[in-house]
Amino acid sequence: RRPKTNVRMIQINSLLKYAPLNEFLAHGAPDVYMEVRDAYVESMSKTLHALFRTYQAQLSRVDSQIATRHDFLIAVEDAALRDVFSTKVNLNKRGDTFFLGERSTVLDLVQNHARPILVHVALARGERYPYEMIFRSVMTHLMDSVTNEHVFTHHFFSAGNKAAAAAADADSNHEKLTLASIRTESFARTLSLVLEQLENYLFNCYDCLALLLMIKITHANRRIMKSRKIFILDDFLSRITMLLWPRLKMVMDAQLRSIRSANAKRLGGVELHAHYISRRYAEFTSSILLILNKGRRKMQPSRHAHHQHSAKKATRSRSSKPSASEDKDHMDQDSTSKQPSVKSTDTSNTAPPSPSNPLSTKKSNSAGDMLMNDLSLILDETVQLLERLADESLKSNKRKIVFLINNLDQIITIFQERRIVGREMNRFVELLMQQRELFVEEELLQNYSKIIAFVQQTESHISRQGPGSAGSHTRMELNEAVVENLVLDFKLTWKKGIEDINRNVLSYFSNFRNGMEILKQSLTQLLLYYTRFQDIIRKTWRSKPPAWCKDLISTTVILGEIKKYALSI
Repeated sequence: RRPKTNVRMIQINSLLKYAPLNEFLAHGAPDVYMEVRDAYVESMSKTLHALFRTYQAQLSRVDSQIATRHDFLIAVEDAALRDVFSTKVNLNKRGDTFFLGERSTVLDLVQNHARPILVHVALARGERYPYEMIFRSVMTHLMDSVTNEHVFTHHFFSAGNKAAAAAADADSNHEKLTLASIRTESFARTLSLVLEQLENYLFNCYDCLALLLMIKITHANRRIMKSRKIFILDDFLSRITMLLWPRLKMVMDAQLRSIRSANAKRLGGVELHAHYISRRYAEFTSSILLILNKGRRKMQPSRHAHHQHSAKKATRSRSSKPSASEDKDHMDQDSTSKQPSVKSTDTSNTAPPSPSNPLSTKKSNSAGDMLMNDLSLILDETVQLLERLADESLKSNKRKIVFLINNLDQIITIFQERRIVGREMNRFVELLMQQRELFVEEELLQNYSKIIAFVQQTESHISRQGPGSAGSHTRMELNEAVVENLVLDFKLTWKKGIEDINRNVLSYFSNFRNGMEILKQSLTQLLLYYTRFQDIIRKTWRSKPPAWCKDLISTTVILGEIKKYALSI
C-alpha cells in the first residue's frame, strides 16, 4: 500500500509463491483459508479503490472542457459567440464545439490498445484532453487491472478452491463461484467509484461528441473483454451504456428545441452571406456521422493475450500445481454486433426498448435508431429555420433565395470537406439545385422579363392549340410590332444584361465555385430562352421573314460573349 507500489509485481514476486500454502490450508484448515481469502479481498479492494480515486483526481487536472451549457446548441444565441471586448461574432467559435478534428482518434487508441494517459507527462507538457480521452484512460486501466486480477486469482486461489470444494464435498460450481466472488468483491468499490465519477460528469455534460464517443468506446471495451474471455465487467459496461444514452438523448432533444424556437432577433440578424447556424449544423451532423462510421476494422488481438501467456508461464515456474483451464465464470454474454455505419447505428449492445426504458418509442427499435431519427428531425428543422430566417429578415424574394443558396452551399462544402455522403448530402444538394433554378429565373427577369414572358405565353398558347398550330393561325395572333420591339430591345441591351448578371453573381455569392456554377446556369438559360424566341419567329414567319429579322442576334455571337464570363461553357 506504499505510494508508487506496483501491485502486479507484488502479486507475482511475493504472493504467487505461496499458492501451495493456500492449497494446504484449504485441505487442513478451511476456516483459516477463508480468513486469508477475505483478508486478500479486503486489502485489494482498498488498494484498487485508492489507486483509481487518485488517478481520476489527477486526470481531472488535464480535462479540457469543450462544450458548456451556454454554447452547446446549434441554434445558440449570437451573444454566446461574441468576444468579451467586441460586438462581432468570433469566427473561431462558430463551429468549434462540434468540430471533430482529431477527437475520433480515441477510437483508434482503443482498437490498438494504446496505453493510458501519463498525467505527470501531460502536465509537464501542458497538454489537455477532451473527456473521452480521460474516460478511455480510466477504462483501459480498469480493464487491465481486471485482467491482471483474473489471471492472478486463477493461479493463486484455484488449487485452494479445489481442495476446499473437495473437503466440503461441495457441488461442481463451488470453485467458479468462489473465484467469481473474489474478483467481484475486490472490484466492487472501484466500480462504484468509476460510476459515481461518470454520473457527476454527465450531470453537467453537454458535449454530444464526447457522449457518442464514450458509447463507442464502451462497445469496443465490451468486445475487448469478450476476446479476453473475461466477463466480470459485463454488467458494469451495461450500466455505463444506460447512463450515456439517456444523456445523449437529452442533449439531442435540447438541440431540436433550440432550432424550433430560434428566430432572427435571437440569432443576431440575417444578411445575404451564410449564417453561422448553417456552419454549426454542418459541423455537428458531419461529426456525428463520422463517429458512427468510425472503427469499421476488425478487432486486433489484445496485447494482454501475450501478457496472459507470459503470466501463465511465470506462474508454472512458481506453482507446483498449475491449472489446465481458465475460469469460465461470467455474467450475461455480449451479443454479436455489426460495426456502425453512416446510415445505421451500432445498437446491438444497447438495451432493447421497453416500457421502463426511457429510450423506447413506437417507431424505433433501439437507441441508435432514435439517434438517426433525431438527426433526420434536426435536418428538417434546420432547413425550416433557414427559410424562417429569410422570411423574417429579407423582403425581396431574390434576396431570400440568395441567402438560402449561400447557407446550403456552406453546408454542402463542409460535408464535402468531411467526405460525408448519403441521405443528408443528397437532401441538401437537391435543395441547392432547386434554389439555383429559382435564382436563375429571378436574375433573368431583372433584364429580360419581356422576352421571357413572351416566350412562355406564346409556347403555352401553341401547346394548347396542338401540334401544327405554328402556321398562319398563330401568325394572326402575334403582334408583329411587339415582336419587333422585343428584337430591337434585346439587340441594344443583351451585352449589358450579361454584364449585370456577372456582377450580381459575383457580389451575391462568396464561394467562387458556387458563383461560377450559378453564372453558367444563368447564361445558359438566357441562351435557351433566346433560342426559343428565335424558333417562334421562324415558325410564325416561315415563308416571308419580316425586315427586322436581320436585327436578330446570332446564338453563336451570344455564346462567344458568354464564354468570356464562363470559360467552361
